[in-house]
Amino acid sequence: MKTLADQHPADTLPGRWQLDPQRSSVEFRVEHTWGLGTVKGHFDQYDGRLDLSTDPAIELRIDAASVQTGNRRRDKHLRSPSFFDAESHPTVRFVSDSVVVRGDTLKVCGRLSARDRSIPLELDAHVRGVDGRLKIEAETRAQHRELGMTWSPLGIISPRSELLVTGYLIPTTD
Repeated sequence: MKTLADQHPADTLPGRWQLDPQRSSVEFRVEHTWGLGTVKGHFDQYDGRLDLSTDPAIELRIDAASVQTGNRRRDKHLRSPSFFDAESHPTVRFVSDSVVVRGDTLKVCGRLSARDRSIPLELDAHVRGVDGRLKIEAETRAQHRELGMTWSPLGIISPRSELLVTGYLIPTTD
């Protein structure tokens, strides 16, 4: 009998899957000081799901106030109206418009929403079975300035963020 780890990812995708936040991560990187340094951060609170039989097939919701960079002053600034405006807009959300399975890759088109604005995103998500779960790794770049995150003294912060999600998905019956 094949285990999930032995199966081809496309064979394991039917059904409902939810993100296991204990093993997953939602991270970002942004160049600053004209590319001489990089701010790295992550979010502590998020949830997500994958179900190719529904629309949207993929949804990821992130608590904007859970942003962490290892610098309390910077984190407070990122939660402020200059960036996420977490008090007025508590959720950052990605919702797929289309998902195409190509071997062990999901070709995903969707929208990233924050601060009552949204931008289109395209990405490849690589899928494999690991210990009875699905592991999905996705990376893309987003123009965060189009989401209203424009604060950048002297233009030292890149207008783009690199977004990285490593998701461990567990089957669900909900």
